[in-house]
Amino acid sequence: MTVQWFPVAELGAIPKNEGRKVSFGEIEIALFNLGEEYRAVDNRCPHKQGPLADGIVSGKSVFCPLHSLNVSLENGCAIRGAGCVKVYPAKVMGARVCVAFYEGKQ
Repeated sequence: MTVQWFPVAELGAIPKNEGRKVSFGEIEIALFNLGEEYRAVDNRCPHKQGPLADGIVSGKSVFCPLHSLNVSLENGCAIRGAGCVKVYPAKVMGARVCVAFYEGKQ
């Protein structure tokens, strides 16, 4: 399995404790600036498919804007069940925020 990092946002483009939708090919990702780090997850809530990038960030979780389901940005799972979303590794590289995608089996 090979990991490749791809730039998805400019550093500073996302205010602290906010998220933005970014796309990589057909993949829609919610990218969050937590101040000390960035977190990336699939943009659709596991419960009703709400856009997580538009949610309210609290610590290391986000509340879905449709119905306030609390989703962990660490493991992608809803705090009270209702499933999980995929989590992508994210890090700052130079002046860009990059997200990792894997080639091969995970």
